[in-house]
Amino acid sequence: MRRTTFFSTFRCLLLTAITIGALAAPSAQAARTTECTKLKLCYCVNDDFKPLIEEKVKFFRAAIAEQKAKGKAVGYISVPLSTLGGGYFDVNAEVSLVAKKRVETRFGEGNAWALSPSSNESDLTLPSGVRGSNDDYMLMWTKILEGPSGMGDDFDFVYFVGPTDFGALFGLTGTGDMDTIASYFDDRLGKDAGLKREVDRGRVTRSTFRNYYALKASVTFSNGAHDEWNIFRQLNDRRRADSKYGVANQIPMLFDGKSVAPAATEQAVTPGVSGACKI
Repeated sequence: MRRTTFFSTFRCLLLTAITIGALAAPSAQAARTTECTKLKLCYCVNDDFKPLIEEKVKFFRAAIAEQKAKGKAVGYISVPLSTLGGGYFDVNAEVSLVAKKRVETRFGEGNAWALSPSSNESDLTLPSGVRGSNDDYMLMWTKILEGPSGMGDDFDFVYFVGPTDFGALFGLTGTGDMDTIASYFDDRLGKDAGLKREVDRGRVTRSTFRNYYALKASVTFSNGAHDEWNIFRQLNDRRRADSKYGVANQIPMLFDGKSVAPAATEQAVTPGVSGACKI
């Protein structure tokens, strides 16, 4: 897949954040407080990020309203993004865009629009260059997903990315998939400075990359996606209990291209990063 300006820009921002964060770590960590949302989900956030988070929430609500005004069904793409467990951020971000395109093409671009968390506009970086933590990001996304009323009214569906979405990026056919992924890694390592940097740090190896994208590539292994699953489960709990909504007006949950079974949609999963600050 052709590299985009977004990924190059992100790597530059990340390097800047790491450098400045190393020099100014005490101030970056000085004011972390517990912030809770309408769904009573709490995150340990840096107070310096709260104005930026509110600005981003307003931006995305406006973007959603624009799509709603066009008569489109609005969805959210839940996808693992962090470089963890053998996965690599840039690959995951590309998959989120692949999934967004697949969803919009499936339903029709004139009738559906999906919000991808890997969009450039979602970046949380202060003027000082310090970048937000996972808690800061999840506070932002939770506020966006629950909406002003705490009932998720801005969203018509949520799409949880699964193995076939990742397979579409790698061109997997069901035959020799690990071979394909290993070859992809070898080829990309020679072209992608960011991937080489993660390999040099020991965060990604050829085998962990191969195993992650062949066996684990889905929201199942994502902290953020675990929180997002619980967000939509709670939104639907609220809707079922409210006569204005009821069972018929729950938010549809899709995983790997298929609707999630009723019993599964009502089950909570282990929280990802949500929780109060630990003293």
